[in-house]
Amino acid sequence: MLKAGSPTVPRIERVEKAAPYREQILEWVDRCRGNLVRVHEELVAQGVTISYPALTAFCRRHGIGHEPPTPVGQYDFAVGQEMQHDTSPHRAPIGGVEQRIETASLVLCYSRMLFFQCHPAFTRFTCKVFLTDALEYLTGAAATCMIDNTHVVVAAGTGARMVPAPEMAAFAERFSFVFRAHEKGDANRSARVERPFHFIEHNFLAGRTFADLADLNAQARTFCDKVNATRKKHLHASPRELFAAEQPHLRPLPLFIPEVYALHHRLVDVEGYVNVHGHRYSVPYGLIGRQLEVRETKDRIDVYHGPRLVASHQKVLGRTFTRVTVPEHRPPRGARPSTQPSPEEQALAQADPPLPAYAAALKQRSAGRGTLALRRLLALYREYPRPAVLQAVTLAHRYGLFDLDRLERLTLRVIAKDYFLLSEDDEEPRS
Repeated sequence: MLKAGSPTVPRIERVEKAAPYREQILEWVDRCRGNLVRVHEELVAQGVTISYPALTAFCRRHGIGHEPPTPVGQYDFAVGQEMQHDTSPHRAPIGGVEQRIETASLVLCYSRMLFFQCHPAFTRFTCKVFLTDALEYLTGAAATCMIDNTHVVVAAGTGARMVPAPEMAAFAERFSFVFRAHEKGDANRSARVERPFHFIEHNFLAGRTFADLADLNAQARTFCDKVNATRKKHLHASPRELFAAEQPHLRPLPLFIPEVYALHHRLVDVEGYVNVHGHRYSVPYGLIGRQLEVRETKDRIDVYHGPRLVASHQKVLGRTFTRVTVPEHRPPRGARPSTQPSPEEQALAQADPPLPAYAAALKQRSAGRGTLALRRLLALYREYPRPAVLQAVTLAHRYGLFDLDRLERLTLRVIAKDYFLLSEDDEEPRS
């Protein structure tokens, strides 16, 4: 500085060690697909004396092999404007076995109020169950629910052109909100709900054990209460405190929230069970071979035979297939179910003669217990005029006719003869 006569510190110009090999570096970066470790090995093999830190620093300064980081944006939300929903797969020790689970989360964008649950699989039915519990926990809904083009909600399209499935649109209408989807590749648009998944995996699931999924979700609700009451440095408040200002702006819940359920139709197998998602639930043994309606709710499996409830079970939550048996659904010890008359046989035995005798003869000539044949005979007796059926059965029994297709044609012939006669005045004139 004394020699230069100026207080300005002169800038030191140094030649970078890797500068003479720039062309070689560019060539090997392309051939090694951007792997600088391999680039350094090839340069050393060619006799180039350069350290690996000097190579990476040169590439970083000149933008070789990687794009410079771009600053992220920020989204600001008004109170009650938006909530975000998403799912993520995790693994958790449940019942002493590590199982794969689907974690569903919902976050209010303004207050950061968090609610999450875990399920063995995530379907539209499970989605409606989760959102119902989440909105009841938050005591309201935001105007918009942002999703990530998941097929659980979406019927067609992506992003702004997304069309929700009709049943999901009807569900959203019930709670006065609408589904919106962000554009593909714009994951930052749903960052409010994406960020807590890392926290859930490395905080809530770390070191905890659960007896079953019900125990896991109970602990998850307690964990949400704790997290929502914790002060956040970047918010200068806790989510619970901000929620006090946001809650009046949420869409209120409907006066009546119907229970979410899914209907299945199942045929009772030969062991007296119906299968729902791999789990088998018992029904009264007298219904073997019948088609029943199964109503699946959040925690119950109800089985109906027509309008009558014939079985109700606690729903099994988990991936391990389980058989649930109620002792009352099994036959008494020593009794043979095959000796018990079927409901069709009992109904035909009380019908007008000669139907009981014809039904007994039909059962002897049918395979097995003759349930299908007796069921069809009872249907003919109930659906067609009884005098016509009895007349047809009398003729069939007299001539040993036990083909039910021919019996039905014979019944229709009697009906056409006795019930559809035209008078001479009703006949059309011949041309």
